[in-house]
Amino acid sequence: MKAMVMSAGMGTRLRPLTYNIPKPMFPIVNKPVLEHVLELLRKHNIREVVINLYAHRGMIRNYFGDGSRLGIKINYSEEKKLMGTAGGVKKVERFFDDTFLVMSGDGLTNINLTNVINFHRKRRAFATMVLKRIDSHFEYGITLTGAGGRIKEFIEKPSWSSVFSNTVNTGVYVFEPRVFRYIPEGKFYDFARDVWPELLKRGERIFGYETEGYWCDIGNLLEYRRGQNDALEGKIKLNILGEKRAKNVWVGKGTQIAPRGKIKGPCVIGEDCKIKQNVLIEGFSTIGNNCVIGQGARLRNCILWNGVHVRKNVELMNCIIGNNAEISSNISVYEGSVINIRE
Repeated sequence: MKAMVMSAGMGTRLRPLTYNIPKPMFPIVNKPVLEHVLELLRKHNIREVVINLYAHRGMIRNYFGDGSRLGIKINYSEEKKLMGTAGGVKKVERFFDDTFLVMSGDGLTNINLTNVINFHRKRRAFATMVLKRIDSHFEYGITLTGAGGRIKEFIEKPSWSSVFSNTVNTGVYVFEPRVFRYIPEGKFYDFARDVWPELLKRGERIFGYETEGYWCDIGNLLEYRRGQNDALEGKIKLNILGEKRAKNVWVGKGTQIAPRGKIKGPCVIGEDCKIKQNVLIEGFSTIGNNCVIGQGARLRNCILWNGVHVRKNVELMNCIIGNNAEISSNISVYEGSVINIRE
């Protein structure tokens, strides 16, 4: 089976971080979320994918190449203008000649794709949507199913007055190629807004598969933090790079930690970092590759991307620091701050 991995979004709710990199390249435990997605596909024996690109397209191409490093074949579809989820898939219609999977390049998940595909085939479905019960409803469309999982109603991003379910659309779909009949060519078109309601209206065999697996859409800073923390806590099992030195502490190759540097997990530190004397890193912290943490610095619940230089006696709490940023000596940065250098 082949898959389409949607990676062309602008990520406006994640600005200023998306000024420099596309959302699928946001690191989760020091690997792009898109890499975790591709590893999941490979785990479920899906070895050929097409990735659509728009913003910062060269960054994704340069990092993943042809996919051979990950044991998967990657094809790319560049969009000169945004085509929407369905429009982007329609653009590469010729790539799909059998049942195929669609998922987001910025959704952190361990959904059992093999079970989803088997469910789809067992029910002889035209289309299957993966659903997840969550605590909050309002960022996502909700879906109501009947007996056997057959979909009977959609509501996109409901208001309080229309909430009747917490079962939401994860953006993971299985389709038969006949779905392309419902998508116009060369036009912005969306699966959730345009295609699924039309399939329901036409009486096609469409089903919802409710997963008990982990799923987090990192579409905003709060959810990005949640995905990072859940990975550190082990709520989703990911392939974390580095040597596990203590309980929930991973350290990458070439990283130097001074004798009086203290690391308290859960924490991931990347490769070739320098952690100097009297540093304290604790809580749910992730330090990218090639970072320097200066003498006497204290970090708690922070996400530092690659190449960050924290000078001496800095205190950081609940911060996200973008690539190659430098934090001057003797300052404190607290509570949800985002620092990014626009390149």
